[in-house]
Amino acid sequence: MAPILFYGIPSGCSFGSIVALEWLGKPYRLCRIDMMSDMIGSDAYRRINPVAETPAFMTENGAVISESMAILNHIAARGIDKGLGFAQGSPEFDRLNQMLAFLNTSLFGGFAPLWYALEHGLGGTEKQALRAYGSAILTKVHAQLEAMIGDRDWLLGDRRSLADAYFIGIARWTKYHDVIDRRDYPALQRLFEKLESDPAVQFAHAVERGEAPVGSGGFKGEISLEEALGVLKSAA
Repeated sequence: MAPILFYGIPSGCSFGSIVALEWLGKPYRLCRIDMMSDMIGSDAYRRINPVAETPAFMTENGAVISESMAILNHIAARGIDKGLGFAQGSPEFDRLNQMLAFLNTSLFGGFAPLWYALEHGLGGTEKQALRAYGSAILTKVHAQLEAMIGDRDWLLGDRRSLADAYFIGIARWTKYHDVIDRRDYPALQRLFEKLESDPAVQFAHAVERGEAPVGSGGFKGEISLEEALGVLKSAA
């Protein structure tokens, strides 16, 4: 059985895991999860992930992994030969996890108040306060990332890693929230543009739009939530 990634629409942070699987190039399938109807209006997805969040990842043997950091580290361990991950205990492994943790807590976290204001339809002083808070966090984080990158080609150096895959899935959220102009951060803008032109990133965008892209060869098609639950049951 090919692994299954449960990805959220619209614009879920699972985007980075799709990019990572494309870079890995090994067989996998996707299961599309509407983050409103499937996660809020139904208990079916909770059988995959009890906290009803995406992404989730069902391995070849039917085990389910949740949380982007855990999923990306699982994929990285399968892609050490491609430079996507590194041996545990190595300095490179520590640097990758340090960057992933920073992106998850700081970059992702900076968008949280902005998403809350948008998704709950807030207005007036509540919206202004949340936007000011999110803007302050993201301004600081973008400046920190700009300094970290310097003149490097990728977040960790001269080779792309799964930190770059996770970055592009979060960094694209600026189009929903007009609080940061990435052009004020030339190194970040350069990295963003390079990633946006990457075939795996273009593939992930097409998947989210509901198209049927071919991918790199590892993608074996979409599977419905009902079908995935059947796979989970048979693997139990």
